[in-house]
Amino acid sequence: MLAKHAGMAVMELVRKNITARQIINEKSIKNALACDMALGCSSNSVLHLLAISNEAGVELDLKTFNEMSEKVPNLCHLAPAGPTHIQDLDAAGGIPAVQAELLKEGLIDGSLLTVTGKTVAENIEGAYIKDEKNIRPISNPYSKTGGIQILWGNIAKDGCVVKRSAVAPEMLKHSGPARVFDSEDEAIAAIYDGKIKDGDVVVIRYEGPVGGPGMREMLNPTSALAGMRLDKTVALITDGRFSGASRGASIGHVCPEAARGGNIGLIEEGDIIDIDIPGASINVRVSDEVLDERRKNYKQPEPKIKSGWLSRYAKLVDSAAKGAVMKSADKI
Repeated sequence: MLAKHAGMAVMELVRKNITARQIINEKSIKNALACDMALGCSSNSVLHLLAISNEAGVELDLKTFNEMSEKVPNLCHLAPAGPTHIQDLDAAGGIPAVQAELLKEGLIDGSLLTVTGKTVAENIEGAYIKDEKNIRPISNPYSKTGGIQILWGNIAKDGCVVKRSAVAPEMLKHSGPARVFDSEDEAIAAIYDGKIKDGDVVVIRYEGPVGGPGMREMLNPTSALAGMRLDKTVALITDGRFSGASRGASIGHVCPEAARGGNIGLIEEGDIIDIDIPGASINVRVSDEVLDERRKNYKQPEPKIKSGWLSRYAKLVDSAAKGAVMKSADKI
């Protein structure tokens, strides 16, 4: 039934001569980002919005995410950040109620065209919060900042992503020894064997768009850490990505990735890693001179896939900092 109605809506857009490019533009993408910040975000939103922007010919970079996070408050604590689920959000007024709160403070643009043929403001007219336990009013948010934070440092010179709203307060700043693994499978085995201790920083590399290839999500290791009650004492950083169900200090999309020569590939077992989520920084406590020396002795592992479409993908895919889209012809 939903598919049928979606098809009917598409035909109505055709009849009205409304195209995707009329709807998807710089302002509407920022509207989407503001709504996501208010909802608590998924780290995957960063990839999706960067990729959509690329396809629409809109300039969007990682700095915009932090700029939006600084001014858009978090109004919802959807699982895994809190006990609220999507059906609770819907019962409390849904996305229109969230948008109505943001519109009060001018945090979204209500004049933009949507797939209904109406503007955002027309779509949400009359929307309101029905249950303030599930959607906080903008005057009383869960936090004054949005759900996502981008971090930079000598581990991630081109940035990395954390779902700030799902991080325990005590883990917003953390320093600990690196426990280094060259695949998700190695990390999971170590976690299940009880080799990860309070305070550790699990480093999973060669799982990015090139290294994967394909950037699979690190749901299993984050779930294992949570199941062993380590999500409030152990951080995890990776050039892979996460599921929306991941919680804790799970920092992903590290760029440049290890398979592209990123410094995450130079981290050694026991190196101290400093994470400061409010300060937007992530660094390994090693000098540039030492990293340069390590690079001289570094040997890039052989690609996991050497033939077929995945091999072609690995050669053509761009950085996660650009949405892990295919490179344009002039960059190949």
